[in-house]
Amino acid sequence: MALHWALEALCLLPLLNPQNPACANVTAMPITSATLDWLNRRWFYIASAFRNPEYKQGAQEVEAEFFYFDTYPRENSVMIREHMTIGGRCIQNSTFLGVQRENGTLSKTVEDKVHVAHLLLLQDPRSFLLGFSLGDEHNRGLSFYTDKPEATPEQLEGFREAIRCVGLRASEILHVDWKKRFGEGELPASQPSEVGVRLKDLPSCRVS
Repeated sequence: MALHWALEALCLLPLLNPQNPACANVTAMPITSATLDWLNRRWFYIASAFRNPEYKQGAQEVEAEFFYFDTYPRENSVMIREHMTIGGRCIQNSTFLGVQRENGTLSKTVEDKVHVAHLLLLQDPRSFLLGFSLGDEHNRGLSFYTDKPEATPEQLEGFREAIRCVGLRASEILHVDWKKRFGEGELPASQPSEVGVRLKDLPSCRVS
């Protein structure tokens, strides 16, 4: 979904129980320059599960989303360029995120509040997760992204395992149906494109 952010001061590492088999394929680790270089591409929002009512409502409103990470491997910041369809309208937004390398987190400041999300890696390098307030049973959340608009069965299973790992339920998952948005055989290509040249991936986005 749109990259919602939750306040979180706790380190994530202790929250991933190594004794839980569902956590075997979920990795929380410091962010390195190699990590930032790997993130530097286009990603598609696939699904999420949120208990925070505000974030859950936001996820329900998003009809489709893709975004670009423009990373700077030697700097502690990344730019995100989001393209979302909400209510049949295209919403585009660009902002800088802070990178907390040792904590494995990305952050942004909104109205003097710092909001933090933990970057979680899966076995499949074409996907990743963002974890939100995982230490808070009533507000925790997880969002799932892949480099193509349609996740593979293996990627979806990895996401479901992560859901169990952090103590969420499969019934809480909200999916974006890219096939419904575009139809069979019409899914957008996964190769990066220049903003302002080719933004036909979201039906309501029109860039001259």
